Amino acid sequence: MISLEGEWKLQLDAEKQGQQFPFSDVITLPGTTSYARKGPKNEDVLIGALTEEYMFEGSAWYSKEVIIPDELADKACFLYLERTRLTTVWLDGQEIGSRDSLNTPHVYELTGHLRAGKQTITVRVDNTGYPTKGGHLTSPDTQTNWNGITGRIELQFYGESYLSGIRLDPDLSVRSVRITASLKGIAEGPVTVAAASFNGLATHSVPEQEFTISSSEFTIVYELGKDAQLWSEATPNLYNISITLKNNEGAAIDRYELIFGLGAFKTDGDKFTINGEKTFLRGKHDGLIFPLTGYAPTDVEEWLRILGISKSYGINHYRFHTCCPPEAAFTAADMLGIYMEPELPFWGTITEETDEGHNQAEQDYLVSEGYAILQAFGNHPSFVMMSLGNELWGSKTKIDSILKDYKTFDNRHLYTQGSNNHQFLPSILEHDDFFSGVRFSRDRLFRGSYAMCDAPLGHVQTDLPGTMKDYDDQIIPPDLRNGEVVDVEAGGTIQIQYGTEAKTVELGDAAGEWIPRIPVISHEIGQYATYPNYEEIEKYKGPLKAENFKIFRERLESKGLGHLAAKYFECSGQLAVACYKEELEAAFRSRRLAGFQLLDLQDFSGQGTALVGILDAFMDSKGMITPEEWRTFCSDAVLMARFPKYNYLSGERFTTSVELSWYRSGTPDNLELHWELTADSGTLAEGTTETKIPAGANYIDICDLNIDLPAVKHMTKSVFNLQIVGTDIRKTYDLWIYPEQNDNMLEGIHVFEELSDEALALLEQGGNVLLMPNPESLHNAIEGFYCTDFWCYPMFRSISESVNRPVPVGTMGLMINNSHPVFRDFPCEEYSTFPWWSLVQNSKSIIMDGVNREWSPIVQTIDNFERNHKLGFLFECQVGSGNLMVCALDAGKAGETLEGRQFLFSLANYMASKEFKPQYTASTAELQQLIQ
Repeated sequence: MISLEGEWKLQLDAEKQGQQFPFSDVITLPGTTSYARKGPKNEDVLIGALTEEYMFEGSAWYSKEVIIPDELADKACFLYLERTRLTTVWLDGQEIGSRDSLNTPHVYELTGHLRAGKQTITVRVDNTGYPTKGGHLTSPDTQTNWNGITGRIELQFYGESYLSGIRLDPDLSVRSVRITASLKGIAEGPVTVAAASFNGLATHSVPEQEFTISSSEFTIVYELGKDAQLWSEATPNLYNISITLKNNEGAAIDRYELIFGLGAFKTDGDKFTINGEKTFLRGKHDGLIFPLTGYAPTDVEEWLRILGISKSYGINHYRFHTCCPPEAAFTAADMLGIYMEPELPFWGTITEETDEGHNQAEQDYLVSEGYAILQAFGNHPSFVMMSLGNELWGSKTKIDSILKDYKTFDNRHLYTQGSNNHQFLPSILEHDDFFSGVRFSRDRLFRGSYAMCDAPLGHVQTDLPGTMKDYDDQIIPPDLRNGEVVDVEAGGTIQIQYGTEAKTVELGDAAGEWIPRIPVISHEIGQYATYPNYEEIEKYKGPLKAENFKIFRERLESKGLGHLAAKYFECSGQLAVACYKEELEAAFRSRRLAGFQLLDLQDFSGQGTALVGILDAFMDSKGMITPEEWRTFCSDAVLMARFPKYNYLSGERFTTSVELSWYRSGTPDNLELHWELTADSGTLAEGTTETKIPAGANYIDICDLNIDLPAVKHMTKSVFNLQIVGTDIRKTYDLWIYPEQNDNMLEGIHVFEELSDEALALLEQGGNVLLMPNPESLHNAIEGFYCTDFWCYPMFRSISESVNRPVPVGTMGLMINNSHPVFRDFPCEEYSTFPWWSLVQNSKSIIMDGVNREWSPIVQTIDNFERNHKLGFLFECQVGSGNLMVCALDAGKAGETLEGRQFLFSLANYMASKEFKPQYTASTAELQQLIQ
């Protein structure tokens, strides 16, 4: 092998005029023009994604002189370019050929073209005119449409005879590996195989075996023995397999070392299995976002770091959105035990040849790209699943035929038609091994959140907070469990979200409501946005710059709210974590679900700027939650309690069922649960329960608990702690206990629904007034919505408007001045917690744009980075000689709940006290401008 890494001559050719001499620049490869800061500086600034500082699109010519030693000149030789775009190669001016794979190495045979001494290799790389759009491989939303060559760049030399196309097929049942390869050069010869395990606690060496090969295409079976170590997420044991081709005298003439894992990732009914044991997929989406380079790393060490971070948060599965990672990612996943699912680079419509707009060339390319992925990476034990694309539409017959052909070609993996195909009218195809989606019909939802343009919304967005929700009745509705089929409307068109825009698609024929009988994965769950962290701007030291963050910060500062950015970030983040906890637990409570794919554990820096991660785009923690705490609701063993609400009356009975989702290897005979209910005053109740576990159980009903809550005179926050004794398996839930309350919490307080002459007169006379406008009557206000925004407001506002549907509310939780005396009887955090749910849902927040910066709401609703409204949920001011409190809350509806009455009680006590002395003085004109 001769490495070609290092300095290359460079000629940029944006207009595609052809090669020009002399070359005007140099570049270090592997790398990209953007990373090397080549070409004109980009004057455009993106708001919906990161901005590439030096963006070049067109042809780039790379040239390098290489010296070929005499002894290699007549050898078989291949030029290997690990990852690039569309390439054409010349050797000493003679064109060798072209390659167009976006996912796999470009390999050129140079045999017969080489001579000893100095020769010039020229590679033209074009990042325009792709056979397909390329999905997240070429998108400015993810790794950008870079130009260059990344990873290994080398000349590979072989002798007169060598092996090619080696394929490893594990056979768990007999502890062996079937080795298939082509023999180039001689037609026969001895091949020896040896293997030694690594990456595990135990070691295992397999004796060398010799096989006689008598044809150019051969298959041999290498027995690993009964002591063979198995590969799985829990025990990612691997083998180094050495395959040596010898001549008739016994001398080695070709040798390969390959990594191999003996494992079997299969399905069993509605679950996945690994080596015969059921497993639950805890997945994340990955779009190859790497802000410091703009392209995916190709070294194993970096992927070990990245995947290791995900694994520390309980992730055992990666779904690559319309892309396939480099080989280093699979190698790292092999070592860590992560189940990988690459996807064809397609997000569109698959058509039949007779359909209008049919693009046969594109479909042929996509199919060939799938075969290339299977051949390049299929030996990796971590490569267990494959998808045909993201949210595909079109011919189900054609899609299924592609699936069938792939499965015939390579049956080592499980296949699916795509991720969330035919979104509103999905069906399972004959050759689907598993199904990935978000709904089975309009109302059969198995995800916790949705965009307004895809309404109805999910339970995390709309339902009273509790821990009862699972998706079992959505996966198999009670009225369909006897095999009945309910017809649904067929035909017509529908407008859907498509990338950052909207698209009209044909619904096609309805298949009726159906019951899935293969594993179901919930697609792109979560999407709970957080406010930007502007301190992150300084981390973008590579080719991608956070100009969008700078614009968002300038917008906020122009509204006089820049000083609140850090609190917006912290408070929105805590609400997002709470939403994710409920989303994930609902998945773990669902006994018919096979797994989920988060979107995402990390921020997605494009498509409007979707800051949906608990990690930033660099895979660094945003400080919202530790990996240890996240794993309490995202792991191979998740302890959960089911109860309908978080708010309880003094002395009320707290009833809950405790259960355990268990996907660890082996099942204990019994386990011991210790539980306790604590408060600041100490332990309120505790107990221990021992449970026997059925062999092979994955869902364990531990016990039902009935706990009489203590009598309290003040609102009390308690913590319900659960722990499986002697393990790391634990869980905590916050509960709130309220004292007995009167029906009329505002007795003695002057309450007005509008800023009437009577209210103003009372204020002028020095009175105290509570203004509670009916939320429905307000125009200068934003609707109350407890859950944080979905994905990001600007993108989905635009999509909703284009398809004529309601736009999202777009808010991101509360920022609360919790040290204010108004909360003396309603103690709370600085951010949204469940006592606020019914208050927020029955309210509006008044837009206070333009008011004096000193007039700060006591409770402020956090707006998104596009609008940046100053939103007052609760605020006070002095008017004339009197004092005014404003809260656009439906007091009647709030008064129907414990937490609502307690809030009103606390509000009234504060207003009746001497502490009710607002610092800001507002004029009548200011108030009338706000209260519309």
